[in-house]
Amino acid sequence: ATPDPSVAVGHLCTPFKVEMVIRGYVSGHAAREYALGKRQICGVTMAEGLKENDKFPEPIITPTTKADNGEHDEDISREAILEKGIVTEEDYLILEKYTRALFQRGTEIAASRGLILVDTKYEFGKTKDGVIVLIDEIHTPDSSRYFYSEGYQERQDNGEEQKQLSKEFVRRWLIENGFQGKEGQQIPEMDEAYITSVSERYIELYEKILGEKFVKADISDIDSRIEKNVLSYLKNK
Repeated sequence: ATPDPSVAVGHLCTPFKVEMVIRGYVSGHAAREYALGKRQICGVTMAEGLKENDKFPEPIITPTTKADNGEHDEDISREAILEKGIVTEEDYLILEKYTRALFQRGTEIAASRGLILVDTKYEFGKTKDGVIVLIDEIHTPDSSRYFYSEGYQERQDNGEEQKQLSKEFVRRWLIENGFQGKEGQQIPEMDEAYITSVSERYIELYEKILGEKFVKADISDIDSRIEKNVLSYLKNK
């Protein structure tokens, strides 16, 4: 339930200590690893002769550890996850099954909107009854990368950058401005113009995926609005 635009009510779950990343294309982290000459990522072999943003023959699952606050997620293979007992084999098979099914459905929805779902990340947890469920966000620009379908192949053939909707452009801006999230590095300050451009890209994806106009929420008195909406929700429970 979402009693307020800034509030979601969910089930209490115990998160799995892995994040399920699935990639349909050689982009982002996979492209950077490939450019370094690596042909394996998270125990999965990548074929020779690929270039950035090419499509994989089949989507690959490249899990990461789920790091504590302040730490970085690290690549990990399926074998290492099972060997270390991070997830049982029975549960991991379910996570893989759900990951592929969700990615397939996300790909279909994106295609119907003129987009390509390039890669994404899913997180899962267990309810108190032992049921495995999807938790956290799904198919947002913070957890996913999208390309525009129109002109994709032409841009690939010409060696041009793909037109994309994701947080990758923010990551690149940070790297270009000397920040990679390493200890001791100071986060560069974004000016208002750049912040606005980030907001506009997120709104563009919202409208593209949902097919509806984005309406900005009233932020004149957020605390009072949230309190009113949540109390109303609880009263009707």
